[in-house]
Amino acid sequence: MIDVIVAGGGPTGMMLAAELRLHGVHVVVAEKQAAPVRHTRSLGLHVRSIEILDQRGLLERFLAAGKQHPVGGFAGIRKPVPALDTAHGYLLGIPQSITDRLLAEHAEELGAEVRLGAELVALSQDADAVTAGLADGTELRARYLVGCDGGRSTVRKLAGIGFPGEPASMEWLLGEFAVGVPEEALAAAAAEVSGPLLRFGPSPDAPGNWRFVPRAASLAAGGEAPTEQEFRERLRELAGTDFGVHSPRWLARFGDATRQAERYRVGRVFLAGDAAHVHPPMGGQGLNLGVQDAFNLGWKLAGAVAGWAPPGLLDSYEVERHPVGADVLVNSRAQAMLLRPEPGPEAMRRLLSELMDFEEVTRFLVGKVTAIDIRYDFGSGDPLVGRRLRDLPLAGGHLYGLMRAGRGLLLDRGGSLSVGGWADRVDRVVDAGLSWPGVLVRPDGHVAWLGSSQEELDGGLAHWFGAAQASS
Repeated sequence: MIDVIVAGGGPTGMMLAAELRLHGVHVVVAEKQAAPVRHTRSLGLHVRSIEILDQRGLLERFLAAGKQHPVGGFAGIRKPVPALDTAHGYLLGIPQSITDRLLAEHAEELGAEVRLGAELVALSQDADAVTAGLADGTELRARYLVGCDGGRSTVRKLAGIGFPGEPASMEWLLGEFAVGVPEEALAAAAAEVSGPLLRFGPSPDAPGNWRFVPRAASLAAGGEAPTEQEFRERLRELAGTDFGVHSPRWLARFGDATRQAERYRVGRVFLAGDAAHVHPPMGGQGLNLGVQDAFNLGWKLAGAVAGWAPPGLLDSYEVERHPVGADVLVNSRAQAMLLRPEPGPEAMRRLLSELMDFEEVTRFLVGKVTAIDIRYDFGSGDPLVGRRLRDLPLAGGHLYGLMRAGRGLLLDRGGSLSVGGWADRVDRVVDAGLSWPGVLVRPDGHVAWLGSSQEELDGGLAHWFGAAQASS
């Protein structure tokens, strides 16, 4: 029997598969597409996702393939960004096609089994396992299944999970073309007309092509891809010229629909990424949010497979990530409204721009988009508990470099604390330069416990990592 089936081989699914493989979990990724998708929707990785890559030893690969930019603003309003609580205070510009490839390579290097052209069409579960039926008649049986299969998730529908929210009220066309005018003229035009109704620039992964994102004149009834003629007409309406676009690499349409799954878990079936939430693309948070979902779920699901997960650990995935998803829906929807051309949104945009002259306002908004302000509620009054810990210099290396195996980590200032019977799941580092007596860090980098009492530490270890291993 398979341990975990991951339905969907995008960035969320591949990140999850890799996290599971770190712990030796037998995982099969079932991806319905027979070849990589050419569409590049996401163009960058935010601070928290960059930190995650660093925690797993992947960052150098991504830095080599991307370009660092200053952290962006909010709803297109750019202000000087105050110093952020991170060692990676930048936006990494990188096309989604490259992110997809690098994460897929990482998962396969760790031993994930990836099946392309494997479309899930049926799903059932009992007390012991989940059975997934594929379009070719094959049946797979696994202990758990995670739907990472996008906004129109088959897993979500078959699991009977509601997806309430608001349908799209506006849409954008997205495409990449060869152009019939000099690139110098295009660059000048982009600087002049780029705004809420039209954005364009060089293709991120096809030299010589240009990427155009005009707001559609109206909603499409069936959500089908736009035609080349529709693109030309819309460009002429917004820019006065169609720039001689021709030979499209691909065309797509996306809207500002805002929906969130009622639950992220039903029995042995989970949802992550766009299968759990869809929202306007403003702020570029979608791919990042999905990768962060996977990072939260992976070690917990691995603990359940290994048999040490304490009661409630799997349920903590929804408890922690559902509010995060809801907050992204709110801020992305607010950004979408602020980018509308009507007088009301324009007035709100001017007011927000003035408010962002205050550093704390800008830091607050940027913290939401970059996901570094997330604090899970662990019932502690200490503001650090529940937050992710930034990378720190430690004896023997840096914090993130010591977390690459996906295990828990105890930071011990005085050398008097012990992980005891949890040493098979939690590492320990003694460093006299720490600011705290003891810090227990979960595999996803969030602080689970802070203090100096061994008895309290044992309670925290049991809460997050199950029963201690009996001493021999």
